[in-house]
Amino acid sequence: MNILLYLGTVLIWGTTWLAIAFQIGTVQVEVSAFYRFSLAALVQILFMLALRKITWVPLKQHKWFVLQGWCLFCLNFIFFYNAAKFLPSGLIAVVFSLASIFNMINAFVFQQKSPTIRPLTGSCLGVLGVCALFWEDIQHGNWASSSLLGLLLSIAGTYCFSLGNLISQHQQKAGRNVLISNSYALVYGSMTLGVWCLIQGYSFDMENSAKYLGSLLYLAIPGTVIGFAMYLKLVGKIGAEKAAYSTVLFPIVALSLSTVFEGYIWTETAILGVILALGGNLIVFTKWSPRQKPKQTIKHKT
Repeated sequence: MNILLYLGTVLIWGTTWLAIAFQIGTVQVEVSAFYRFSLAALVQILFMLALRKITWVPLKQHKWFVLQGWCLFCLNFIFFYNAAKFLPSGLIAVVFSLASIFNMINAFVFQQKSPTIRPLTGSCLGVLGVCALFWEDIQHGNWASSSLLGLLLSIAGTYCFSLGNLISQHQQKAGRNVLISNSYALVYGSMTLGVWCLIQGYSFDMENSAKYLGSLLYLAIPGTVIGFAMYLKLVGKIGAEKAAYSTVLFPIVALSLSTVFEGYIWTETAILGVILALGGNLIVFTKWSPRQKPKQTIKHKT
C-alpha cells in the first residue's frame, strides 16, 4: 500500500507541471487557477459531506484557513502559472523541489530553529544547481530575460508554498483535521482568486479546447483532490520526512515530460544543475551528518 501511495503521489504531482503549461493560452492565468480550485473545492466538500467528515469550525479560527488558502491555493499558483509563460514545466518543478530549503529558512525565522550542517550543505548545493540551470543568462548579465523572470516567479511560488506548509503544521498542532483544513482553505483560496479576477476585469470565458479542459479537470481532481489525499495518507503511514522524498522525484517526471512535449533541450550545465539541485534535496532529507561517527562494536571478554 505504501509503495502505491508513494508512486501515485510522484506520478500525479510530477505530471501536474505539464498540465499547468497546457493551461497557458487565451484564458488569463488567474482565471484558470480560479476554475481549478473552485472545482477542486466543490469536489472535496461533496466528498467530505458524503463521508460525513465535514464539521463547522468557529469563525475565530478561520483566519488560519484564509492564510492557508492564500499560500497553498492562490498566491503560489498565480506565480507558478505566470512562470509557465516563460519556463519549461520541468524547470519550474526543479525550483519547486527547493521547498525543503525554504522550509528550513522559515523554521529559523518563525520558530527559531537553527539549521544544522547537513541541511545547510544541502541548501548550498540546491542553490548552486538552480544557478547552473540559468547560468547562461546569469553569466551574460541578462537580468531582464524572460528566463530569469520565470525563475523569480517560481521562487516566489515555492516560498508561498513553504509558508503554507508552516501554517498547515500550526493547524495540525492545534488539533485541526488536515482534510477539513484543506477544504476550508480551498474555498477561501478560490474565493480570493475570483474576487481578484473581478477587480482586474478579467474575462471568465473558458477555452473550449480538449487540451485546456482536459488539463483543467486533471489539475482540479487528480492534481489537487486526489494528490493531496494520497500525500497526506502517506504522511500518516510513514511520516512527513520520508514522504517528502517524493518532492525530489517530481522534477524527474516533469523534466521527462517537458523533454517530450515541450522540446526541452538538455545542456551540460542543465544536467549539472539538476544533479546538484536534486542532490542538495537528498542531503536535506537524509539523516547523514558529517559529525556522526561510525558505531563501534563492543567486544565482551569471555
